[in-house]
Amino acid sequence: MAILIWGGALLAYAAFRLWYDGFRKPLSPQEIDEFVEIVQSRAGNEVSQDDIAVVRRFLEGDDGKEFIMVNLLELNSSPVEHPETGEPVRADAMLSQYFKPFMGEIIRRAGHPVLTSRAVGGYLDAWNTPADPGWHLAGLMRYRSRRDCILSSLANPRFSELHKFKVAALRQTFAFPSQTLVTFYASPRWSVAILLALAAAMLQLTLN
Repeated sequence: MAILIWGGALLAYAAFRLWYDGFRKPLSPQEIDEFVEIVQSRAGNEVSQDDIAVVRRFLEGDDGKEFIMVNLLELNSSPVEHPETGEPVRADAMLSQYFKPFMGEIIRRAGHPVLTSRAVGGYLDAWNTPADPGWHLAGLMRYRSRRDCILSSLANPRFSELHKFKVAALRQTFAFPSQTLVTFYASPRWSVAILLALAAAMLQLTLN
């Protein structure tokens, strides 16, 4: 019985890692061209050719591995006008109308927030940077791969439907991709392994 319990736990963890890590296959040149074309067609005149070039370089540098998107956001002054109803709503509530459905798309592809935090002061250390615009929020988002990032956002047909809520909520934002050098947080790789081991141990004790 113990072999079945622990074997089942190992199989469950292997299935989780397969979903969470994926196959780590870099984008092919054909995929890169297709994604850039999709981004360009959906963005229209809102995105410059320089921005498209940044997207292409990001995709061409793909190694198939996970990365963290670093986001800084400044909300518009509340209330803002709802883009569909015209009603006045709080800017943070408007942002939630974008973020909640978008998170569903990200989680499906093994992405998740690493950190979301609220600013409680201005720049305490800044060298040769523009003046602090008054950032309100900072967030780190884990993506399984660059392919998953594009598929859940810019190449997702639903993204264009949600983007209007983000535009209405934010005065400005910027985001850049990064890869982890040192990790101090409890990665789901560890937390899921611990939970499965704990469940298997409790089941074994119960059956014994």
